[in-house]
Amino acid sequence: MFARGVVLTGFLFLLGASAGSGQEGKSYPADMAERVQACTPCHGVQGKGTTDPYFPRLAGKPAGYLFNQLEAFKSGRRKYPPMNYLLAFLTDDYLRQFADYFADQRPTLPEKSPTEVSQAVLDHGHALVTQGDLDRAIPACASCHGGSLTGQSPGIPGLLGLRPSYISAQLGGWRYGTRTAKAPDCMQLVAGRLTEDDVRAVAAYLADQPQPSDPAPSPAGSYALPFACGSQPEGGK
Repeated sequence: MFARGVVLTGFLFLLGASAGSGQEGKSYPADMAERVQACTPCHGVQGKGTTDPYFPRLAGKPAGYLFNQLEAFKSGRRKYPPMNYLLAFLTDDYLRQFADYFADQRPTLPEKSPTEVSQAVLDHGHALVTQGDLDRAIPACASCHGGSLTGQSPGIPGLLGLRPSYISAQLGGWRYGTRTAKAPDCMQLVAGRLTEDDVRAVAAYLADQPQPSDPAPSPAGSYALPFACGSQPEGGK
């Protein structure tokens, strides 16, 4: 417990150092790479992720999405005590600087690991990701996250470069209410229609996809979402 307290105190010192002293003309301070070193033990250098499957990659995700997550941890709408505590006293302007910094990073995606599921499971995941299931009112993942699954600015994240255990955990969080988003919470609606087998298949299929030639999210307005989503105001238009 003592060691954790020391680590958190150190993190808060780094995260809060000179907060709000951004340089004119820049979306984040020039020394932001130094300030976010507090994030690297869990999220890796440049936010590229680590070997720990439960801490996500941050690099290259849309800035609006990253800010929404930081705000959700700060407000307690998304629950993970270390992040809730770390962000509780940081300003929204500073969180936006964090989001802008990580959105600008472009380290390569990690090499995919060999899948541990059968071809039938991958096929089921492929069907849900690319076509959805109309009979169960489940839209295709690609209808919101894009045909290349790299997301859309400002609020829809890419789904590649993540490990299956992390994807499964997040879908489970939406299903059981420990992760929520701004209303209408479209992901909670979709995840609530998935079975355990669906979640396993989607996670395995996404984690098995190769790196795209361009991992950057599509610009805002590239395509319309199939329904209203609070994370993407006006459907991204």
